[in-house]
Amino acid sequence: MSEPLLHIQDLSVSFGRDEREVRAVKNVSIDIHPGETIGLVGESGSGKSVTALSVLKLLPYPVAWHPSGEIVFDGYDLMSGNEREIRSVRGNNISMIFQEPLNSLNPLHSIARQIGEIIRLHQSIGDEKVEARTRELLGLVGLEDAVGRMHSLPHEFSGGQQQRIMIAMALANEPKLLIADEPTTALDVTVQAQVLKLMKSLTRNLDMAMLLITHDLGIVEALSDRTYVMNQGEVVETGETKKIYASPEHAYTRHLLDSEPKGRPDPADPDSKPLLTADDIKVWFPIKKGVIRRTVGHVKAVDGITVDLREGHTLGVVGESGSGKSTLGRALLRLEKSDGDIRLDGRTIQGLGYKELRPLRRDMQIVFQDPVGSMSPRMSVFQVIEEGLLVQEIGETYDERRAMVADALREVDLDPDTMDRYPHEFSGGQRQRIAVARALVLRPRVIVLDEPTSALDMSVQSQIVELLRELQVKHGLSYIFISHDLKVVRALSHDVIVIRDGVVVEHGPAEQVIDNPQEPYTKALMAAAFELIADETGVVRG
Repeated sequence: MSEPLLHIQDLSVSFGRDEREVRAVKNVSIDIHPGETIGLVGESGSGKSVTALSVLKLLPYPVAWHPSGEIVFDGYDLMSGNEREIRSVRGNNISMIFQEPLNSLNPLHSIARQIGEIIRLHQSIGDEKVEARTRELLGLVGLEDAVGRMHSLPHEFSGGQQQRIMIAMALANEPKLLIADEPTTALDVTVQAQVLKLMKSLTRNLDMAMLLITHDLGIVEALSDRTYVMNQGEVVETGETKKIYASPEHAYTRHLLDSEPKGRPDPADPDSKPLLTADDIKVWFPIKKGVIRRTVGHVKAVDGITVDLREGHTLGVVGESGSGKSTLGRALLRLEKSDGDIRLDGRTIQGLGYKELRPLRRDMQIVFQDPVGSMSPRMSVFQVIEEGLLVQEIGETYDERRAMVADALREVDLDPDTMDRYPHEFSGGQRQRIAVARALVLRPRVIVLDEPTSALDMSVQSQIVELLRELQVKHGLSYIFISHDLKVVRALSHDVIVIRDGVVVEHGPAEQVIDNPQEPYTKALMAAAFELIADETGVVRG
């Protein structure tokens, strides 16, 4: 075999010094050869991303430092390179796709400007060629429809579209090594399959190597040639991917492979009364152009959807990125302006003012996709959860509210003694539990769960699914569960609606829709989620 393109030897990473030192990575060695795809798997906090960030010196130095190790890329010692030399490598010879695109994209610059900036930094070409290359890249990652919106800001795109924009930026200069840190976390199953095939094709056609960091073991199995398994900062198993998946040697590897969400929701009473119903819901966003910003059309995010959620039931809402799932969830809770009739327990809530609606907020709560973005970093966990109690005037004294917060944390299996810590001091799975506790403390009747497991590794996903099932039975909760992960939807939902371009294309009991879909679009979604997709690049699991 040829010399490694990237050689990591005996790498250790620590944060802090002396008695405050935390060793995040311990003597890790990884080799990646040209054209090779390496999988790096492990649970949150195992050291995967810290190892990858070390390659491009993106850690918060000098808080982070390297007690040992060397990193050599294409014969060049990256550890000893100065900042100017490293900048010539970043985005050019080595590119990185980050897990949370909205935190990586500049909210004040258009996507055309941000993709173009990457090209201009490393290539001496004119504006026309930069724009042409930007259009080409957007098409390459499946965003042909976004070409007309090149001058839009990142927040005007869905989560999946934002991730594809990040992939386009990473591929702009045809790097020799692509580091992909959870590249498909925010993508729906069909786009995920397309992007994975695209990445596999690029590694082959461009002789580009890839370090693939993910919690989705199916993706690693389908794409990687060799796999490194990390646990608590150490590589515990490595070898050819097929051999590891066929006969894992380490107990931790076996634990990962067994940690996929399983089971079905507890049976719900089919005769329970409707709790949240909506008829002909529409959310149209105006498209404005010209100097006077004249409305020339509308984006029909939700276009006439009817919803019927019964007490103790879970309604799964599935569809591709940009189909209108999250917009529908926000509209049902009156967090998004909409047309149509919305009723909570028989009472019409559409048209109610802020003061009239506020007492009803206690019955309607939401858990957002990104717990980090939905919590103030300046508030302790206690303050984050207590905020709803203060708004609803629940708990007369500080001690009463503190006891309620402690009870909510216990219900989501978190230690109440940690309530005075801040959100950044918890793992991704723990932060999602905090988000659930924040909703739960008000004892709501309806909770909208917007992609609550998409950024979590498999074992934590399973834990959150079990937690949600237990809480539903214990409190008689009704869920609207929005997700692109159909395996999780099947594990939680009693009924399912499938949305495409703001319209429901199929609905019915979960078993019927998922296991025996009738519409071609639903069949395509299910095939991407549960079957193997084969093409000239090999076998890809959706």
